[in-house]
Amino acid sequence: MQPDIFNLNLSVALEQLRRREYSALELSEACLRRVARLNPTYHAFINPTLELAAQASMQADVLLNHQPSNLDEFPLLGITIGLKDLVNLAGVPTTAGSKFFADNLPFEDAPVVSKLKQSGGVILGKTNLHEIALGVTGVNQHYGTVNNPWDTSRISGGSSSGSAVAVALGMCLVAVGTDTGGSIRIPAALCGVVGLKPTYGRVSTRGVIPLSWNLDHVGPLTRTVRDAAWMLTVMAGYDSHDPASVDIPVDNYLAFLERGVNGWRVGVANGNYVAAADAEVLMAVDQAAQVLMDLGAQVQKVDLSWLEELALANSQMTQADGAAFHRERLMEHPDWFGADVLQRLQTGAALSSSEYALARRKQAESRRRFEIFFEEFDILLLPTTPIPAPLIKGTGAIEAARQLTLFTAPFNLTGLPALSVPCGFSKTGMPIGLQVISKHWAESKILQAGYAFEQATEWRHHHPNV
Repeated sequence: MQPDIFNLNLSVALEQLRRREYSALELSEACLRRVARLNPTYHAFINPTLELAAQASMQADVLLNHQPSNLDEFPLLGITIGLKDLVNLAGVPTTAGSKFFADNLPFEDAPVVSKLKQSGGVILGKTNLHEIALGVTGVNQHYGTVNNPWDTSRISGGSSSGSAVAVALGMCLVAVGTDTGGSIRIPAALCGVVGLKPTYGRVSTRGVIPLSWNLDHVGPLTRTVRDAAWMLTVMAGYDSHDPASVDIPVDNYLAFLERGVNGWRVGVANGNYVAAADAEVLMAVDQAAQVLMDLGAQVQKVDLSWLEELALANSQMTQADGAAFHRERLMEHPDWFGADVLQRLQTGAALSSSEYALARRKQAESRRRFEIFFEEFDILLLPTTPIPAPLIKGTGAIEAARQLTLFTAPFNLTGLPALSVPCGFSKTGMPIGLQVISKHWAESKILQAGYAFEQATEWRHHHPNV
């Protein structure tokens, strides 16, 4: 039996691999054939790592063939993974989608990559992204525009563009992304996959080229919520060498998935700020809230217009932190940056110390405000993005960043865990994402809610026609 890549997910593939319906090598080769066929159109991968993937697959097959008693120590054995090209993979360039880092060759894996490898995962290669992760369109002048899998004339979202597209198109079963203002959740929503941004400090960011030390998160993009929970179980954990990492026990995320939402208190974001979203997006979120209500949750609309202040503070910090990290490159070769990225970095460099201090104060205030909010509610629902994927032509990268991060950036500022799950389609046939938020360290809650919604609906069965 050959793996049916296009209709496969992590959980099903693990079962089939362990039953030896096909080998890990056959799985990785099937994925890489899709990369070879589709990548010239979609530009999801910058650097497929064929030899490394073959070697890891054959090592997985040795274990699978012998079925040792410790097989459970390898929860991703044989699973194909795309890695955003911001994350270090030893011996393979980490380009950050930038001309500056074209020859940046790391000598060791990022800790999150070590975890994936030790769990038996097969890294298929490095995925494309918006340059230095500072943008949400996936238009990259250096490595090609990452086109939307549902309509190649539309943006894929970003900055984890290639990771989302690779998962949506079956180029890999799961992928790793990063998120500073929505960079996992935005492409997940626009491409019709699941994207999880854990709590700030839950997954190590060491060995990842930073955009903002204060706002960066690492997380998975998958086809199902169960797969996201599976990936987080592997990726999460304290890293004593990462200043942002926090030593909080990691839950068994899979154990909580099927407990449902009966009796939960669910807040649905309301008010002028949220009402600016497209009507069909708001309708899809309202219908999702009704699904949870039918499952036994108590739903209440809440005016969260104050999220606007949080989105602005996140944007200011992102650009200022990015300008600080790239300060030498800005001075020496500003012309090597794309025009939109350069403009945003220069805006960040021009931010005054007083403005930055006020943004940091807003960060502290908003964290406390949400601590109070989640004393009343179990989860919060709102759209992932206010619009479905716009056309590439005529979409300015800077305006797109402002618009598409409206509902995601506040949760980078606060560091709250956030999940994007497909919840419908627009009249133009483009996916719509539902965003689920909860209190710090409550990834189990958002995964549980996302799974309950996913199982009660049919959206997970929809795939782009390629």
